[in-house]
Amino acid sequence: MIPKPLSVTATHNVYRLMDETTVTINCEELRPLAQYLVELLKPATGFSFFIENKVSEPEKRSISLYLDESFELKNKEAYRLTINEHHIEIISTKDEGIFRGLQTLRQLLPATIESKKQRSGSWEIATGIITDQPGYSYRSTMLDISRHFFDVTTIKRHIRNIALYKINTLHLHLSDDQGWRIEIKSWPNLTTHGANTEVGGGKGGFLTQEDYKEIVSYAARYFITIVPEIDMPGHTNAALASYPGLNCDNKARDLYTGTEVGFSSLCTNKELTYQFVDDVIREISAITPGRYFHIGGDESHATTHQNYIDFINRVRTMVKKNGKQMIGWEEVAQASIDSSDLIQFWNQPQTAINGIKQGAQVIISPSKYAYLDMKYNSNTLIGQNWAAIIDVKRAYEWNPLLLINEITKKDIIGLEAPLWTETVKTADDIDYLVFPRLAAIAEIGWTPDAQKNWNNFCKRLSENGKRMKQLEINFYPSPLISWDNNQ
Repeated sequence: MIPKPLSVTATHNVYRLMDETTVTINCEELRPLAQYLVELLKPATGFSFFIENKVSEPEKRSISLYLDESFELKNKEAYRLTINEHHIEIISTKDEGIFRGLQTLRQLLPATIESKKQRSGSWEIATGIITDQPGYSYRSTMLDISRHFFDVTTIKRHIRNIALYKINTLHLHLSDDQGWRIEIKSWPNLTTHGANTEVGGGKGGFLTQEDYKEIVSYAARYFITIVPEIDMPGHTNAALASYPGLNCDNKARDLYTGTEVGFSSLCTNKELTYQFVDDVIREISAITPGRYFHIGGDESHATTHQNYIDFINRVRTMVKKNGKQMIGWEEVAQASIDSSDLIQFWNQPQTAINGIKQGAQVIISPSKYAYLDMKYNSNTLIGQNWAAIIDVKRAYEWNPLLLINEITKKDIIGLEAPLWTETVKTADDIDYLVFPRLAAIAEIGWTPDAQKNWNNFCKRLSENGKRMKQLEINFYPSPLISWDNNQ
């Protein structure tokens, strides 16, 4: 199981899925999750798995999903999974906890359960009791669709894959120098013109607002929150090419297909800029049910220091006006932020410390451990190496609480593993850089550090490789892991 559960008590027997197995629920709220479970189990087994709305009789062969406000663990993602020879029960106070428990149950089954074709075999699950809850409430990965564009189908596939590891947030990087990737109805040239290229000169592309809403809705089925990011005032060349008035000299910039950073900036002294920013935040916030809006703020080297501070101070009020909580890369802590804001640490500890001193909490994303676009080794065909070479062991053996002395557990809301896509062109490329490192980082976010063990993780990851194969995830077969030759 990945991530490793909080508590596991084995009872040394087995439960077998059979054709007469039913799925029972104790309230209609759980019917979508029961249907999800049936859709997961039915193709490979060929069994019917009828759904019944009742409290299951313990002696009846069933899988029971059970909401109970009296369950002792009140964390909305906490659950208890109980398995005996006749019956499986997942209990939680919230449907989100039931879903996390279903991912654990899924991993207890043979990897062939992921097959879309009927398979022969005995569908056995080891008996025991698992009681579980996450260490951090915010466990995220980021997908940059600006350097290279990825469509709805690819993003949905990514959502399905990350849900297996109990990731609960997907941060979408929606704008950058190389392309603007989301429709803004009040500023249509952002996508008519600014979306037409990507790194290397490809055709680019963008999400309509309907596309974006479809992604948000799909992610919600997997209890994953979408966090939109519009990077500003730097990383804005696509916008500056689309609307000349956003430049201080009123001259449109050429579209950009390179990978250098830090050369672009909105004109922070113009009211038109703030009208633009307010419109963008308003339109995206209106179609984002999640609580967060990410304003970027990193590497804005073409903005003067004071102009940068004035810009962030003004934009953070726009985020709040639109009912969202601001997230910004660590650089935004130079401005007047407070406890209502989140900062995302990626590089400079002192900047993150400054944010915490102002009352903000932090998302931990250290580039030298958690950046998924870094190479595994010097021979990796795609990826970068400016932050570090990050093999699977390096991705696993770090502790958010030991990175910066001044940052304590109460300061950290969670962690995120970003994937920047300068070298990433296909869904297979995404898989290759994300997996299996995301599994390692997911365990850091879920499992207490005292229960983590590299050798134990290697064994579990090796077994998990069979599941990734069944899911057609193009993962990197790290030589640090003794993968089963039959995978």
